[in-house]
Amino acid sequence: MITSIGGVLRLVFHQAAEPEPVEDEAAPEPEHPEVELSAYAEDCRLFGRARLDADRLTDMLNAHERLLLVDVLAESLAEGTVVEMAEFSVGRDDLLVVEATGPRGDPARRTRAQRHPLAVKLGPYELRGYVHLAPGADILAAVRRRRPMVPLTDASIAYTVRDVAIVRRAGTLIFNRECTDWFRLIDAASVEFPELPLPAPPPPAAPKPALAGLVPSSIARGR
Repeated sequence: MITSIGGVLRLVFHQAAEPEPVEDEAAPEPEHPEVELSAYAEDCRLFGRARLDADRLTDMLNAHERLLLVDVLAESLAEGTVVEMAEFSVGRDDLLVVEATGPRGDPARRTRAQRHPLAVKLGPYELRGYVHLAPGADILAAVRRRRPMVPLTDASIAYTVRDVAIVRRAGTLIFNRECTDWFRLIDAASVEFPELPLPAPPPPAAPKPALAGLVPSSIARGR
């Protein structure tokens, strides 16, 4: 389950329990769906299940700066060991990536967008996927203007556990834009085949040469 108290989000992680029998009437449907998720921090992964308090997990994460995790399973990237904690308070800035299943929001509220293949580096993680932006947008500038948690669809994440390389695919990965080392446009093939190395980034554009013998005022007058 998940509750919000004073701006602090409380996620309760648990194992699925056997449903209790209902004799006279069916149990009411929950107001918000429950989704499984795993969160990626700098040195570990956190596992669990949470009930949304918004239409989308992205909206919920953007609405809260600090999360109180309860009944947490944390896997160390360095050692591969798993630790259980009754609760753990974590800032949103410490969550680099969140993976989730479940709805992508109300279809009636979706706007027309174009998909752009993007690569993102956050600490030990490399992500690839598609960012959805309005047609005609300056892609990288638009990503920089987004709220902190930005979703990628048809995505993958690469990292290592005990020096073993792992590549995982996910329907949606939500990355923390404020924690990125870099992000850049790539080609669709690099999204389709995340096991292959990324092509080298293009060299920066050379500055335009100055026009010899002209000053701004003479240019403005057409001389």
